[in-house]
Amino acid sequence: MSRSSMRTAPAVVCLLVLWSCSVTEEASDAREALRAAREPEAPAVSEPPPTHAPRPQYSVVPDVVIDTAPQPAPRAAVRTRVSAVGDIMLDGTARPYLQRYGYDHAFARVHALFADSDLVIGNLEGPLTDFDVPLVDKEYLFRSPASPVAAALARAGIGAVSLANNHALDYGMPGLRDTIVALRGAGIAHFGAGESLRDARTPAIFDTGQATIGMLGYSNTFPEAFWAGASRGGTAFGHEAQIRADVAALARRADIVAVSFHWGREGSTELRPYQRLLARAAIEAGAELVIGHHPHVIQEIERYRDGVILYSLGNFTFGSFSTRAIGAIAHVDFVDGAFTELVLQPLNVNNFEVYFQPRPLDVHQARETFERLRTLSRNSGTELRWREGKIVHSATVSAGLSRGE
Repeated sequence: MSRSSMRTAPAVVCLLVLWSCSVTEEASDAREALRAAREPEAPAVSEPPPTHAPRPQYSVVPDVVIDTAPQPAPRAAVRTRVSAVGDIMLDGTARPYLQRYGYDHAFARVHALFADSDLVIGNLEGPLTDFDVPLVDKEYLFRSPASPVAAALARAGIGAVSLANNHALDYGMPGLRDTIVALRGAGIAHFGAGESLRDARTPAIFDTGQATIGMLGYSNTFPEAFWAGASRGGTAFGHEAQIRADVAALARRADIVAVSFHWGREGSTELRPYQRLLARAAIEAGAELVIGHHPHVIQEIERYRDGVILYSLGNFTFGSFSTRAIGAIAHVDFVDGAFTELVLQPLNVNNFEVYFQPRPLDVHQARETFERLRTLSRNSGTELRWREGKIVHSATVSAGLSRGE
């Protein structure tokens, strides 16, 4: 070996030793780094904690099942219009006119007003019968030919009538039975009178196809001989406890409950105390609508809680001459069974002018009716509005104290 080779060998050995040491230190550093990653040391107390972001946490997400089947469309709101009219009596001094022109004559100028109605309710004042023996001696006795009048009522759009009034039994139970047979034959529902008190208190339920309308009727007028008993036919008298029980039971079966009352003082716009008592009792028990008649004039309107009270709608088609008589058609709108709006159409029922053919009042007379009715209705805190020749009250309008505010 040459001297130069001998000098080179120790240098190579030295380099190998240094490389080995470097590899050993790097391996040691790697082991320390791995251990530090597995077992992180807490920072020294004198040093601030690390500010880097926390580690994300992971969890197992179960498989999500996506329903691709078509979903049903949301149910559309059910809109229902119940129209109500006052007293109907196609006899008396109207008889010669109606025998000459036919019984459709009485409805010729108003039946189109029911085009948007799901149900029209009236008060049939007087039996449809040929039976001519009165039950009691009275100043006024009414009866109309059964089949012609029932058919005319149906063609006019009347779908239900109350028989709870002070003329339903003018010709006793034979007259009442003839009336019920004629109404059934014409497809018109009836309520408020029957073969017993239980029968008279039995409601009529009308199905529009989308909503059910339940109806009850009571007469708080004389003669007492007309009032039904446990085993005596007649009309249902309006006892508060019975009204509450009947309405509460019906409210469980029908979407909308309407209660008809024959009450008050003839020719007077002033309420008798019991009218407000019974009307509010019906609403408290679950009715949405109270319809009154007998005074032959329009009485105040009251919005009470979630219902509306029409204390008297006056006359509709009534066979007598009277300059005092006033009438109106009430269109009452509901959405999903809840009251939304009342639209009142004032009528000219002065038979000296219309000859037993009622029709809408002209705008000037209708406005006068509105002003009087607005003043009367403020007694209960109910506000009315004038809109295009009609009298309006909406659910969105505050009804003051009558709503328990």
